[in-house]
Amino acid sequence: MSLTTYHHGVRVFELSEGARTIRTVATAIIGLVATAEDADAAVFPLDTPVLVTNIWAGISKAGSRGTLAKSLTAIADQARPVVVVVRVAEGETAAKTTTNVIGGVSADGKYTGAKALLAAQAQLGVKPRILGAPGLDTQEVTAAIVAIAQQLRSMVYASGHGAATIPEAVTYRKQFGQRELMLIYPDFTAWDQTASATAAAPAVAYALGLRAKIDEEFGWHKTISNVVVNGPNGLTKDVFFDLQSESTDAGVLNAAGITTLINQGGYRFWGSRTCSEDTNFAFESSTRTAQVLADTIAEAHFAAVDLPLLPGSVRDILDGVNAKLRELKTGGYILDGKAWLDEEINTADRLKAGKLVIDYDYTPVPPIEDLAFRQRITDRYYGDFASSVATSAA
Repeated sequence: MSLTTYHHGVRVFELSEGARTIRTVATAIIGLVATAEDADAAVFPLDTPVLVTNIWAGISKAGSRGTLAKSLTAIADQARPVVVVVRVAEGETAAKTTTNVIGGVSADGKYTGAKALLAAQAQLGVKPRILGAPGLDTQEVTAAIVAIAQQLRSMVYASGHGAATIPEAVTYRKQFGQRELMLIYPDFTAWDQTASATAAAPAVAYALGLRAKIDEEFGWHKTISNVVVNGPNGLTKDVFFDLQSESTDAGVLNAAGITTLINQGGYRFWGSRTCSEDTNFAFESSTRTAQVLADTIAEAHFAAVDLPLLPGSVRDILDGVNAKLRELKTGGYILDGKAWLDEEINTADRLKAGKLVIDYDYTPVPPIEDLAFRQRITDRYYGDFASSVATSAA
C-alpha cells in the first residue's frame, strides 16, 4: 500500500525490515552417475535425474548389474543421504559407455548423462554437492564431471583410473589441476552379494557416502581423511603406511595430492588434498568452505534483489552476513570472517545504476595434516632427586 494514495481514515503497514536470518545450504546431497541395465526403468529412467530419499528402496529397484546397486549399497553403509541418481546406458564398448556417461544435450534440449545433474535443482528442488561416477570415472569422465561441479559448486571424488602402480597414479594426478576434484588410489575390496565372493569395490562410492555422513554428523569443514569406513574388507593394492615415517607409499601419494586408503583401526581414507594448483584451496575443507559460503550468502539474498537501494537496506544486508559469519565462527566452521561496504567501489555512479557491492572475507579451518612433537632428554629433573628421596622416607 502506498502512502501517496488518498485515504480518509487509519492505515497500518506491516514492515519486514531488519537483518535476515541466513540458513546454510544443504551439503549432504550426492549426485551419482551409474549404469544398471536391469534396473526398474520406471523408477530410474535413462538420462534423467531421480531423487532417492529412501536409499534402501532405491537399491531394491536398482537391479544387480552395472554400478548402480553396488554404489548405492556402499553409500548406504555410511549414511542415509539424499541421492540424485542419473542412470546411463551401458554401451557396446567401454568408449561408448564413456560417451554415455559424459552425456550432452539431446535434440529436444534435454541434458543427458552426467550433464543431467545440472537439471536436478529445477526438476527436483535440490542441488547435488557431492559428485561421482564410481567404476565409470575414466579420465574423460572425470574431466567432464569436474566441469559440471564448477557450475554447481560441488566436489568430485574420482579414482586414479587405469593406474596399476603408485608411480602411474602420481602421473595420472598430473592431468588435473582443479580444486573441485579429489583423486583416490587404490580401491577397496568388499563382499559382493551377487557373486558371493570378495571383489573390488570402487572407493569413490564409499567416499560419496562418507562425505555425506561427515556433513550430517560433523560438518562440511571436516575432510574425509582418517574416518572409519563401513563395508570394505581389504584393498586392491598394497599401500605401505606408517604414522611416523615420511618414506611410505601413503606419504608419496599424499605428497602428490592423492588420497589413499589405509587399515589402521579400521579402513580409512588418508589424505585431505584436492587437485588445486591454488594453495588457498589445497585442502578439501577449504574448497567446500568457499563453495558453501558462496551459495549460502548468495541464495539468502534472493529477496534483496530489486528492493529499494537505501542505507537501511544495506545495513540489513551487512548485519545479516556478519551474523552468519559469527555463527559459523562459533560453530567452528570458519576461524573468522567479516562483511563491509567499500566506498571506493560503491561510487555514486554505480549506486545510481542500481549496482551494490558487499565485500566479505573469511578464514577456512585447515586440517591438522602434519602434527609434530619435539622430544628432549634432560637431566634437570635430577635437581630435586635427594629431597624427593628424603620426603618419601619421611
